[in-house]
Amino acid sequence: MIEERIKKANIEAMKNKDVVARGFYSVLMNKVLLEKIAKGDRSQMLSDADMSNILQKTIKELNDEKSNYEKVGNAEEVARISRQIEIASSYLPKMLSREEIKAIIDSLDDKSVPSVMKHFKANFNGQVDMRLVQEVLKG
Repeated sequence: MIEERIKKANIEAMKNKDVVARGFYSVLMNKVLLEKIAKGDRSQMLSDADMSNILQKTIKELNDEKSNYEKVGNAEEVARISRQIEIASSYLPKMLSREEIKAIIDSLDDKSVPSVMKHFKANFNGQVDMRLVQEVLKG
């Protein structure tokens, strides 16, 4: 499970005194805790799909932050954030390509937008960008 791997990596980052990784894992673990509180059960491990969603949102936030630092020319912060994005991306499952999405859509009986979106949400959550699914479906 992704959550267990992140906890172990957090401990390793502390042992190695890796400030960048440690800072990232702290933020990520706080987001995980907030998600658990929202679900109403702190003791339950989050599913990999939930963890993927948290990681994807975190990567999006980091990319926004990175672009702001690039605009002001702060190379040190850009490098730090790039490393954090790299760490977060390493926990995400392989994303489905445009061709794989098209093949899955072609294999479905009902190709209506709601049906296809529901199928991908149920079966490929965290492995696919839903906007890409919509693009392939319309294209």
